[in-house]
Amino acid sequence: MDKLQPVRGTRDLIGEDFARFQHVVSAARRIAALYGFEEWATPIFEDTRVFARSLGETSDVVSKEMYTFADRGGDSITLRPENTAGVCRALVSNGLAQAGLPRKVFYAGPMFRYERPQKGRYRQFHQIGCEILGAAEPLADAEVIAAGWHILTELGIAEGTVLEINTLGDMPSRDAHRAALVAHLSEHRDRLSADSQVRLDKNPLRILDSKDEGDRVLLADAPSIHDHLTEAAQAHYDAVRRQLDSFGVPYRVNPRIVRGLDYYSHTAFEFVTDRLGAQGTVMAGGRYDGLVEEMGGPPTPSVGWAAGVERLSMLLDAAPAAPRPVAVVPVGEGAEAAALDALQALRRAGIAAEIAYKGNVKRRMERANRVNARAAVLIGEDEVARGVAQLKDLDGGGQREVPLAELAVALA
Repeated sequence: MDKLQPVRGTRDLIGEDFARFQHVVSAARRIAALYGFEEWATPIFEDTRVFARSLGETSDVVSKEMYTFADRGGDSITLRPENTAGVCRALVSNGLAQAGLPRKVFYAGPMFRYERPQKGRYRQFHQIGCEILGAAEPLADAEVIAAGWHILTELGIAEGTVLEINTLGDMPSRDAHRAALVAHLSEHRDRLSADSQVRLDKNPLRILDSKDEGDRVLLADAPSIHDHLTEAAQAHYDAVRRQLDSFGVPYRVNPRIVRGLDYYSHTAFEFVTDRLGAQGTVMAGGRYDGLVEEMGGPPTPSVGWAAGVERLSMLLDAAPAAPRPVAVVPVGEGAEAAALDALQALRRAGIAAEIAYKGNVKRRMERANRVNARAAVLIGEDEVARGVAQLKDLDGGGQREVPLAELAVALA
């Protein structure tokens, strides 16, 4: 019989891999809480319309990459390819879009996209994200970016990572830019890639994000959004950059950062690095003032970002070492009950402790060394009678007698 393996594009997280993964999520959760974000958990699968509305029918994710299926009731269901749409849907579904705004939301969990697996890119992958729902002010843009930068700094990977920022303008800015872009590209329609020819009619701004080399040549002298910004859009952009300076977040302007859907506006940004080859974006986001409306809610200006946990994990030098345990070693069957009492007392005191399930003292001490225990607590029948234990330092080799009631204090 063939040995079963993980499905292509998925992987098991075990040992060092899981330690890195968990460190990223834990650090992000802790820093997000400092900024006032509450954690939400939304379903892993949603009504397909949640993503068709949010990502657009012509996007690569919707047209090529989503895991979509009909359930037994005939409903179209999709494993979530991202989580911003789910958070916005949850805001509306739970009646939270009418009052108590803004809401600051953190999330962490698995996402799914059917794409070619490669380093840092999987079909099941994990994201963390921060969203500020119901705030139109540029300070919200700057603060959510600052939270992302703080997380990267906490992980020790901010150095070598650069924040790139752009503005998409407001709707009048985008309408003027779209018209100028269509006029420019229509003159070269036959030189556009097949995908871009379709997008020229349906969603021309998405062509700005094309990776096709021929498209890139045509875009080199295409009209820029910066030539069409309204006074209000320019003021928003200037305020975001000024506030990023106040937050101490370094950045550089990249006019090529775009979002192709109409509910995106104003700020767009990416944290990028050259340490991961082609998968250089580790965190990305922007302002999406129309997305909650797409979910059936009221106008709700919002801004946020998502980051790939796998990519962030790859940038870590190493995951923090797990706490070294204490090995509790009963010497003789008569001491086992007292050893179990001591074991649980240490755990209740917050001290990692282990016990081997069988074996003589020598075997149990070998087990203690295998789990990298820092100390061993040896309890025999004589120790039980006297209410003490022998505490052996497995690094220095010293040994002393300690009252059982004081073990936790001695090992703190």
